[in-house]
Amino acid sequence: MYDLVIIGGGPAALAAAVYAARQKVSFVVIAENIGGQTAISADIENYLGFPATNGSELSSFFEKHISKYGIDVKEGEKAIGIVKSGRNFVVKTAAAKYETRTVLIASGKKPRKLNVPGEDRLYRKGVTYCATCDAPLFAGKDVAVIGGGNSAMDAALLAAKYSGKVYIININPGLIGDAIMIGSIRKSKKITVFNSSRTAEILGEKSVSGVKFNQGSSEKDVSVQGVFVEIGYIPSVDFDRLTEKNKWNEIAIHTENFTTNLTSVPGIFAAGDVTDVPEKQIIVAAGEGVKAVLSVFKYLGSEAKGY
Repeated sequence: MYDLVIIGGGPAALAAAVYAARQKVSFVVIAENIGGQTAISADIENYLGFPATNGSELSSFFEKHISKYGIDVKEGEKAIGIVKSGRNFVVKTAAAKYETRTVLIASGKKPRKLNVPGEDRLYRKGVTYCATCDAPLFAGKDVAVIGGGNSAMDAALLAAKYSGKVYIININPGLIGDAIMIGSIRKSKKITVFNSSRTAEILGEKSVSGVKFNQGSSEKDVSVQGVFVEIGYIPSVDFDRLTEKNKWNEIAIHTENFTTNLTSVPGIFAAGDVTDVPEKQIIVAAGEGVKAVLSVFKYLGSEAKGY
């Protein structure tokens, strides 16, 4: 029986884990990977104490920090369910079951899929959801970036450092995001933008060979060897059928009697990008993780006193 099971491996989960370790509660972290979305971020210049870093480097510091405390991290395990067990809970993974008094869900978000023909079949055969991870693999090749927001522009600018031609296929009438990034896209001689364009199919047999898309009434295609899908993220809550969600399927959290990050289920707390907190930032997620675990400590204390 654990006092706490933390689900997630990003800044919210790991910040909470550091505080839990210092409080010496009995807990375990279930994480598919260390770093979460942070690990696949490109340049990071707004995380206090790190004037200029990147997602991979910052994630390595996260990992060093938690290793200092010998935190029990079940890396590579994925939560597949949470069930009530009296006043307690059982968190299930494919490998094990973890009985616990409280749960902190800090599972973040995962890339949104296009759901077009060829996407699943060609995943890891030219289709990728992580430009930061995979852009160097397409050195000298032509690539397409699907999306029109900051993440898509970030991916396009990064890909342009390695690739030949870069095509942005954007469903919106224009690019949406930071003006500086839009300016950089327009200045790049490598990047071509197709606005008001809906991706119809990713082409290829054994590997990606092109992308077919509809622009108005016209059907077009570009010849590429790689496709970066950058159309946003959805909450990683497939395993959670207990807590209340908002219309975007984010876990709804609230404050009650000075206790924060409460979900609709007593004993289950949530933090970070998986929640309805509007600011999706690394430093905000870390702070939310700390707020949540401090509330867990209060809850455990009140439970021990029989309140």
